[in-house]
Amino acid sequence: MKRGRKMNEANSSSSEETTEKESKRHKVIDEKTIVVQSPDWANLLQDIILQVFQYLPLLDRAHASQVCRSWNQVFHMPDLWRCFEFELNQPATSYLRATHPELIKQIIKRHSNHLQYVSFKVVDSSKESAEAACDILSQLVNCSLKTLGLISTARPSFMDLPKSHFISALTVVFVNSKSLSSLKIDDTPVDDPSLKVLVANNSDTLKLLKMSSCPHVSPAGILCVADQCHGLRELALNYHLLSDELLLALSSEKHVRLEHLRIDVVSENPGQTQFHTIQKSSWDAFIKHSPKVNLVMYFFLYEEEFDPFFRYEIPVTHLYFGRSVSKDVLGRVGMTCPRLVELVVCANGLRPLDEELIRIAERCKYLSAVGLGECEVSCSAFVEFVKMCGGRLSQLSIMEEVLIPDQKYSLEQIHWEVSKHLGRVWFPDMMPTW
Repeated sequence: MKRGRKMNEANSSSSEETTEKESKRHKVIDEKTIVVQSPDWANLLQDIILQVFQYLPLLDRAHASQVCRSWNQVFHMPDLWRCFEFELNQPATSYLRATHPELIKQIIKRHSNHLQYVSFKVVDSSKESAEAACDILSQLVNCSLKTLGLISTARPSFMDLPKSHFISALTVVFVNSKSLSSLKIDDTPVDDPSLKVLVANNSDTLKLLKMSSCPHVSPAGILCVADQCHGLRELALNYHLLSDELLLALSSEKHVRLEHLRIDVVSENPGQTQFHTIQKSSWDAFIKHSPKVNLVMYFFLYEEEFDPFFRYEIPVTHLYFGRSVSKDVLGRVGMTCPRLVELVVCANGLRPLDEELIRIAERCKYLSAVGLGECEVSCSAFVEFVKMCGGRLSQLSIMEEVLIPDQKYSLEQIHWEVSKHLGRVWFPDMMPTW
């Protein structure tokens, strides 16, 4: 009896100890769980909060700044306001959320001297949104901007504004910045006098100028920029601004070597635009001065408008045809573009491009990227083209309907054959990837 009583007491004591240990273990686990579930957001490192804030739209930043004192301090740190994109639209014409005008005014008032990289994105075609962008521009009197971008994703936007109003706002930035290195002003009423103001105040710092579709700028205006901005490394403009004089100015000894030149060759109405010819000697002088330049040309022409182009050797490296282009023009590309690196043809007629592709493979020894859309190429010619180019074709984007089966290859066989010559697995595309 005594022995049984002692065993019961021992078992009871052991059970109580086990229960107590289990209780303590659960308590520790619960405490740890509470710590994980309730982090101290206010004590996060400000560098981490700063990185998060940089990805937030302005309105979300403002809301986040009200969480606690620490986050509000980050909201007013100068590093947060060096780079910013103002998104503008009218709620009545767009479902996209815009930056609130009053909040923009407060930011400019407190942080205008910190802003260095600024872009204005107008996401609708309303005149009011473009006017709002100009109003903000005119307030940037205390800024020392390095980058300015005016981006309109819907036309006409800036072109709807009175020219004097836009120029007045833009010259405020040109005069006060003194250190602009990058300027992107597509589809705007900028003109020659405003470019002279730009050059007078930023000639030593300007390195990139992109201004396609600016109808009020003349070849003389862009020539003024090239003559004075000797540090210019990237230039993008419409073909009507390209001239022999401009290429020779960019080739002068006092000018640095240009790295990128982009030319948009655009025609809105067939037969109504006359395209001039650039002399081969001007291209030769340009390439002699900048032998490693990337010359990018976008063609949006109708077939009958290609006559002035590809009549002699041209140093283009990246060539894009946005509309249908004839066999004859593509044949001339193979004869006149020895520096070609990338070729994209969005559309052709119903005649196969077998001979044209073979000629391009023979003569364009640097070709490494090709994209073909609404075209036709026999499977045999395509395999021969890939075989001639070999492994240097790092990008080969061909729509499946482009390839026409013949007696030698079917669509199933061409996958293996092309993969063999490329040295990697390749399949034709179901949708365009360019």
